[in-house]
Amino acid sequence: MSDKKILLANPRGFCAGVDRAISIVERALEEYGAPIYVRHEVVHNKFVVDNLRNKGAVFIENLDDVPPDATLIYSAHGVSQAVQQEAVARGFRIFDATCPLVTKVHRQVSRLDEQGYQIIMIGHKGHPEVEGTMGQLPPG
Repeated sequence: MSDKKILLANPRGFCAGVDRAISIVERALEEYGAPIYVRHEVVHNKFVVDNLRNKGAVFIENLDDVPPDATLIYSAHGVSQAVQQEAVARGFRIFDATCPLVTKVHRQVSRLDEQGYQIIMIGHKGHPEVEGTMGQLPPG
């Protein structure tokens, strides 16, 4: 049997947007203390999510699960305009950890919609990034 060589890609790890989101959650925990509410799991990684949960992050899907005057962080996946508006109306302290590349897509979708384009997105129904992106468009 011949020897097999395993090569590890370099660099490895999370993209810059995910690293940034994790850092924002950790800094908020240090600055404001637990609990810190995060709209959706900040990254698809059980180890990271469990670690942040153990530090005091509370991952939620519905803003009704966030108490008044709480600190809320949007995950790297971004959120819809409706979620943003509701969070502001409810008076949360908000930190936007949306990946800058996702934010760029959100802006482009809004811009193209304003120019009259029909937006068709192919993605997984219910995925927070898809919901956030399509949530930049007016209802309907």
